[in-house]
Amino acid sequence: MTDLAELTTMRVGGPAREVVRPASAGELADAVGAAIADREEWLVLGGGSNVVAPDEGVDATVVLTAGLRGIEPIAADDGRVHLRVAAGERWDDVVAFAVLRGLAGVEALSGIPGSVGAAPVQNIGAYGQELSGVLHAVELLEPSSGRTQQVPVAELGLAYRTSALKRGREGVVVSVELALTPSREGVVGYQQLAGALGVEVGASAPVDRIREAVLELRRAKGMLDDGALPSCGSFFLNPVVDENWARGLPADAPRWPVAPEEADLAAPLEEGPRLRRYPDRRDVKLSGAWLIEHAGIARGFALPGSRAAVSPRHTLSIVNTGGALAREIVQLAEFVQLRVSQEFGINLRPEPTILGA
Repeated sequence: MTDLAELTTMRVGGPAREVVRPASAGELADAVGAAIADREEWLVLGGGSNVVAPDEGVDATVVLTAGLRGIEPIAADDGRVHLRVAAGERWDDVVAFAVLRGLAGVEALSGIPGSVGAAPVQNIGAYGQELSGVLHAVELLEPSSGRTQQVPVAELGLAYRTSALKRGREGVVVSVELALTPSREGVVGYQQLAGALGVEVGASAPVDRIREAVLELRRAKGMLDDGALPSCGSFFLNPVVDENWARGLPADAPRWPVAPEEADLAAPLEEGPRLRRYPDRRDVKLSGAWLIEHAGIARGFALPGSRAAVSPRHTLSIVNTGGALAREIVQLAEFVQLRVSQEFGINLRPEPTILGA
C-alpha cells in the first residue's frame, strides 16, 4: 500500500487501498469506471498540494493524474494564443512555458504548487490574477458514462477560490484550454507586487520580471513548495464580508473591494439626475493573515507537544515541522479559527480539502 503522505505536499496521511496511475485520458476513464463498477470509493489526486489526508488513510482507489501530460497550441481567431494543457502538468511549469514564449496572463500565478487539473476546481489566483481571467474551457470526464466533454468557462461558476466543480458538479478535469495574450508585457494588478517591481498598480512590466518578483515574494513567505517545511501553501482563505460589517473592524485592518466601485455619473443640468440601482451590499476582502496575527497568533506558533505549526514566515500557512500527524494539522487549524472567531466574529475557511472531515 502507498501512504498518502507520499502523495501530498503536507506529508501526512495513511495508506490508500489502491493507487492507480493512468497515463492517458482513456486509462483515466477506465480507472474511474472500474472503481464505479466495483462500487468502490474513489478519489482523484493531482499534485496533492491542496489536500490534508487522514492518519488512518482512505478505503478508496486513488487515481493520480500526474501521468496526463502535454501542452499544445489550438487554432483560434480571437487574437489570443490558445493552449490545451493536460491535467497532470505542473502548474508552475505551464507559467514558465508561457513566460518564455512571451504569452501574458498567468505570470502573477507563478509558484503556485499543484497540477493543472486542480487549477479550475480552485480557481487559483494570486497577486492580482485569477485563472478565470484566462481559462477558456475545460475537458471533463463524466465518471458515470466514461465520456469526455468540452465545458466552456461560463458553465463552471468560477468565483473566489471556488467553482461548480468544487461545489459538487460531477466531472474529472482531463485538460484545460487557456487563452493567453501574445505579449512580453503584463499588467501589474497588486500593490505588493507593484512595490516589488517599483511601478504603480495598473502599470505594465515585462512578464519575466513579474514572474521573478512573484517567485521572490512567495519564497520570502515560505509559499514555494521547496520541501523545506511541508505545507499546503495558504491554509486559510482571505474572508469576504459585507463592507458595512467590515467598518466595525479596527481602522488598520486591510480590506479590498471585491468588485470595482461604480464610476461617477454626469448628466446635463436640464436632464436632471440619472437614477441607477446600487447593489444591496458591497463586499470587501479582508487579510486572513492580519486577522490571525491580531488574534494573538504569531508566526511559528504551535500547540504544546504538536509537530504542526503556523509557518515562521506567513501566518496563513500551516507547516509540518517533521513527523506531524493529520490530526495535529487539523487541531492547530481549528485553534486558529477559534481565536479569530472569538476576537473578530469571523469564521476563517480552510483552503485545502480535509479528507474525512
